[in-house]
Amino acid sequence: MPRLVLTDIEGTTTAIAFVKDRLFPFAAEALDGFLATQGGAPEVAALLAEVRAAAPGQEPAAVLRGWMAADSKATPLKSLQGLIWAQGYADGRLHGHLWPDVPGCLRAWAAAGIGLAVYSSGSVGAQRLLFGHSEAGDLTPLFQGFFDTAMGGKREAASYAGIAGRLGLPPADILFLSDVAEELDAAAAAGLGCCQLVRPGDGTLACGRHPAEADFPGVARRFGLPG
Repeated sequence: MPRLVLTDIEGTTTAIAFVKDRLFPFAAEALDGFLATQGGAPEVAALLAEVRAAAPGQEPAAVLRGWMAADSKATPLKSLQGLIWAQGYADGRLHGHLWPDVPGCLRAWAAAGIGLAVYSSGSVGAQRLLFGHSEAGDLTPLFQGFFDTAMGGKREAASYAGIAGRLGLPPADILFLSDVAEELDAAAAAGLGCCQLVRPGDGTLACGRHPAEADFPGVARRFGLPG
């Protein structure tokens, strides 16, 4: 039984459609207004400086829209999206989607002393918002850590080794859950246990290289976890 479960979000705890069809369009539609009203705030100004450094001579808003269209994982974009989503969560326009099987298992695992952490390409701020304003209530107290691309790419083994180090656990004591085969490959190369979430609602296909389950209760049964 793993000592800690490290989970992806999109396609794992949360429907891909929620991210693609709700969160991303929300941020794109609100971008110009957000920059107009918040562009001078220190945190936003620092992120815009990163955008200018990455694309010298280009208008930051245009660069950000291009990154959004390309589904870029650029860290300043993800951080800005997180700030925009924060407004939507705060005023009730957004609620974090979770598959119905997820909250009960997370609570059961935490209650049994199994550590929980998140590793997603979305910013740490966006992760906290989704779990903090989820349809099942505030789940953030269940987690020991939140990690994003500041740790490195999700398809790089070094990222998972770094997370294990930050958590103070041997990689073999961590179970990583994701729907993306290449992320699981990288985690396995770093020594983590792995399980692919193959959710019918998302149309994910089993890669055949890692154990696969359709939901969190299936993960629990396979790995001896409660719930």
